[in-house]
Amino acid sequence: MEIKDKVALVLGGSKGIGRAIARALAEKGTRLVLPYHHDWPEESGEMQREFAGLGENLLATQVDLRDKDQVQNLIVQIQQKFGALHILVNNIERGGMPVLHGSYDLAGNSEQWDLEMDTTLKAKWLVIHSGLPLLKASGEGVIINISSIAGIVGRTGPAGLIYSDGYGAANRAVSALTRTWAREAAPNVRVNELMLGFFETRHGPGTKGWELLKDSEKQAIVAHTLLERTGRLEDIVKAVFFLIEDAPFITGAVLRLDGGYVLGGEKIPAMPPGSLF
Repeated sequence: MEIKDKVALVLGGSKGIGRAIARALAEKGTRLVLPYHHDWPEESGEMQREFAGLGENLLATQVDLRDKDQVQNLIVQIQQKFGALHILVNNIERGGMPVLHGSYDLAGNSEQWDLEMDTTLKAKWLVIHSGLPLLKASGEGVIINISSIAGIVGRTGPAGLIYSDGYGAANRAVSALTRTWAREAAPNVRVNELMLGFFETRHGPGTKGWELLKDSEKQAIVAHTLLERTGRLEDIVKAVFFLIEDAPFITGAVLRLDGGYVLGGEKIPAMPPGSLF
């Protein structure tokens, strides 16, 4: 896809990963839609100031993406302003961390479970459900669901202090829905999933949860990762642009961007000499 002058809806543009993706898209001449929520007023203000120079090529509006009516109104605004939607970066999650939020059990923070499901799972579903007709009508479209390896590893191993039960369950469901959405969107809209491991600003350096870990706990996560580091924002941006620009025959796929964390728990033994000779 040639992305210059295309319309891109980027969720989570107020912070970290979403901001980095939006910035890279703007540099390539994409028209941007950046919804924001009142949970992050300072970051949302920074986002609006950073992209103000786009002028008429920017739609920044306050939306609670967990609310069906507000999401549908957002799509109406996009259609009225730009007349099309070509790219959706479905980057929204709660991401509650056990080391920070504790348990989601009924005796304590049961409302956190609902927040996790509403934000990490339901909001993604609402945006795609509402936006897919406009993406299809635009003639050529790309959806990228941003998810987490928590959907594979759950609350196990060194990741167990960072990935909650609810977060793991929600991300497992996202992977299931990616396949459904790819079928529904075909043939002119491609739907793929970018499954993240530990990254700066998301479950890695620069987050409250990461800073609460002991040095030994941080090192255990890094040691479990085959590439022996956490991810950088530029790693994500490169993968996003690959899926948008250079993967015209890929849909319904999951690209795992985790530095080898999922594989890192298993060691390869030395080859035994055998007994046939």
